[in-house]
Amino acid sequence: MSIRFVAMETADVEALRVGAPDAHGIPAERHITPVDGYPCRHCLAPMAAGEPLLIAAHRPFPAPQPYAEVGPIFLHGRACPRGGGTAVIPAFLRSPAYIVRGYGADDRIVYGTGGVIETAAIPARAEQLFADPAVAYVHVRSASNNCFHCRIDRA
Repeated sequence: MSIRFVAMETADVEALRVGAPDAHGIPAERHITPVDGYPCRHCLAPMAAGEPLLIAAHRPFPAPQPYAEVGPIFLHGRACPRGGGTAVIPAFLRSPAYIVRGYGADDRIVYGTGGVIETAAIPARAEQLFADPAVAYVHVRSASNNCFHCRIDRA
């Protein structure tokens, strides 16, 4: 089986950049990246200090429901190319480990799939999760803050 890392949709990111409301119904905050390494959820690359930065509330699910977590994300404040689309671990995943968790076609957590996984082992863990037909997609989230980083789909 093959996997692919999936970044936020360009149209959604562009809308936030021009002032569309985030998951909490407010415009994204505009800042300057204070240090190297903030993870852009669109290009899946780390940002450099001094770059324009957006901070927005994001719900990576199609509709609100009890399992549809909302949390903060970082985005480049300027246009950047959409990242992902391959099985290569994105450059912005720089922490030693992340939460990796499976979700069903109903966009709810598939219990028993979540765990803190070393970064290098994320592709192998995603493939293990996809062996379960109940898992429709996988999220990669911060192990310390639970923030959404990216999605993994079957390729």
